Amino acid sequence: MKRCKKCLTVETVDTIEFDESGVCSVCRQIEYKKEQIDWSQRGQQLQQIIDEHRNKGLYDCILPFSGGKDSTFQLWYVVKELKLKPLVVRFNHWGYRPLVDENNTRVFKQLGVDVVEFTPSFHVVRELMLESLKRRGDFCWHCHTGIYAGVMHMALRFDTPLLIWGESTAEYHSWYTFEEMEEVDEKRFNRLMNQGMTADDMFEFLQGRVDRRDLWMFDYPKRKDLLRLKVQSICLGNYIPWDTKQQVETIKRELGWKGQPVEGVPPQYDYEKIECSFQGMRDYAKFIKRGYGRANHLLSIDIRNGRMDRETALRMENQYDGKRPASLDWFLNILQVSESEFYEILEKHQVFPWKFDPSKVASGAPLPDMPRWDATEIDKPVGPDKGDEGHLKKYV
Repeated sequence: MKRCKKCLTVETVDTIEFDESGVCSVCRQIEYKKEQIDWSQRGQQLQQIIDEHRNKGLYDCILPFSGGKDSTFQLWYVVKELKLKPLVVRFNHWGYRPLVDENNTRVFKQLGVDVVEFTPSFHVVRELMLESLKRRGDFCWHCHTGIYAGVMHMALRFDTPLLIWGESTAEYHSWYTFEEMEEVDEKRFNRLMNQGMTADDMFEFLQGRVDRRDLWMFDYPKRKDLLRLKVQSICLGNYIPWDTKQQVETIKRELGWKGQPVEGVPPQYDYEKIECSFQGMRDYAKFIKRGYGRANHLLSIDIRNGRMDRETALRMENQYDGKRPASLDWFLNILQVSESEFYEILEKHQVFPWKFDPSKVASGAPLPDMPRWDATEIDKPVGPDKGDEGHLKKYV
């Protein structure tokens, strides 16, 4: 596969383009970020937005929060630097690891914030996971849509028009550039998050296995309601220079936030995606479909920031990406599919010219907290009725 001449980005990454020098569009965006943006001016723009919303209601802003490194930094920055009163909104996707509660308790108590959490039915979530896995090769549709649409619903319910998210997607992808001042709106939701499938689509796909009213949190709110409230949904990373490593140092020092190992992630990145039990599986599915994983992503960031040379990064990528996660069996039990069915589903979503070879896959080590992951047995089948041979029914 073709790779960026500067970082490790491969041609199967969504939205990526290579210029005449063979350098990827994300590397060029980061160069623009470092060389062209007047961050002092961007900071003034942020302050103008803040001044428009401060002390106008019960809360100054909505702060979406998972408990990972980025949302924890966002919350710290909003409270300590911007001096705002946020409403912290959490969408529980049924994949939080045990350390998350410990970190969150420590963070919420120290910062003194109000918190609202919404947790959808696990029976509904399982159906959505299986359906989106089959149709898009990505079982996280419920998480993408629930986090983004669900948080917008909370803005309406609490009459709070300002939402402050984390980094711009221009940090890692080319859906937007730093010049565009990306907003987290319905256009972005449809472009990045719902994978071309609305909640109405999902209701039809599931053929009566869930009620339509069970999917309200995955529906993007009505445009007329958002216009009435004059919702403004911004990326903090468009107004301050986003630097994950420095921000992790801040939240560890100021809040006692802790990292932990993640499947497929080199140990020096103990801050990356620590909150989600499904993360190793999601990165493995991406490797099967596109030929790269989480290590490729993290190492490319360090190359762009001058923290690692490309040769070292290539060796580390080969060491960590593409391992069969120890969580695979746990995951397959949740969705009640076999490993062979899992590979068969993802094979249909492979992106040319990548070709996955399961015979070359080595096994990854289990995580220390894996025995504490919930494995409640559900006395209810997931998915459509299986055929006489016990295999998943296929659809056209």
